[in-house]
Amino acid sequence: MREALANWYLLENSAEDILFFVGILIIGLVMRRFFSNSFSKIIFRFLPNQFIQVQDCIQLLRKPVELLLFWIFLYFSIQYLHVPIAWHFNPVEKFGLLFLLQKAFETAVIITFTWLVVRMLKVIILIAQQKWQGVEQKSKQQFIPFLNDLGMVFIIAGSGFVLLGRVFQVDVMALITGLGLGGLALALAARETLENLFASFTIFLDLPFVVGDSIQAGSISGDVEKIGFRSTRLRAVDGNLIMIPNRLLTSQSLENMSERNFRRAKYTLSCSLQSKPEQIKSILPQIEQLILAEPLCKKKAPKIIFEGFGTYSLDISVTYFVQTSDFGKFQNVKQEINLGILNCLHQAGINLVSSATAPNMN
Repeated sequence: MREALANWYLLENSAEDILFFVGILIIGLVMRRFFSNSFSKIIFRFLPNQFIQVQDCIQLLRKPVELLLFWIFLYFSIQYLHVPIAWHFNPVEKFGLLFLLQKAFETAVIITFTWLVVRMLKVIILIAQQKWQGVEQKSKQQFIPFLNDLGMVFIIAGSGFVLLGRVFQVDVMALITGLGLGGLALALAARETLENLFASFTIFLDLPFVVGDSIQAGSISGDVEKIGFRSTRLRAVDGNLIMIPNRLLTSQSLENMSERNFRRAKYTLSCSLQSKPEQIKSILPQIEQLILAEPLCKKKAPKIIFEGFGTYSLDISVTYFVQTSDFGKFQNVKQEINLGILNCLHQAGINLVSSATAPNMN
């Protein structure tokens, strides 16, 4: 049997070489799950395991590690085989089928390794999400999508340079030097993009607002949903999604409405000219007591004054502060106070007027 195998050849490859080829592949296919789990557990030991479970780490890293192990075992197993001379293929150093197969293999290995690095970045992102939970960590939570995007840019760029240098034999250093020489032209062509990029770093360093804050920039206002490289996403009160370039947020005055503890309500009650002085005098303390009865309006005293004489009205100025940064809650409190003021005016026999109801003087 041994002598028969020693004299048996398939496509100019001995039985021993074929058995080594098949054996190494089988070992790789059988043991890759064990190796991938072991690798994931080793990585897990260097992580703060109070924020991530070992199964989550294994689930994220298993597929790229198994695929990378497959390429490694395939590489070692293929060393025992050779292409039959009768096929007259060009050697691997010259352009031909073997050359293309080698470049395809190198490309597959680089892409798989990139996939593994991306999954390791996902592990870091998962840890950050678990670690920075809670309202008190809002300033750190906004770094998560930024860290993910920035990491992806560096990983893909690095993988692209390795691919160009290894597979396509491009002089990467000369390419980087050429990009440096063309950097001025690129900067001029992408001036606004670079301004937005630097503005995003300014936003993350100065922290004028964080994800979830309500801001107003010029005439635009809304809740911050995401801070990206180029723009910031706002969700307006009416539900519309607004994209604002970051350079605009750093080049103009910006109001962070979530940072204020109070919201102010100020308006004028235009009372009829037929209202008597006693009615006006009695309604002022009633409105003040009505506002002070609201728990969220007790920290700052309201200002209720007889403003003066309008063309067709007697004007009462009403100013008060609601202790909340929530616009919805502020609107609810304002509505209850307005209804209460309307009821007080009705009981006092005071009518409200407007310019639309003013008498015609012609």
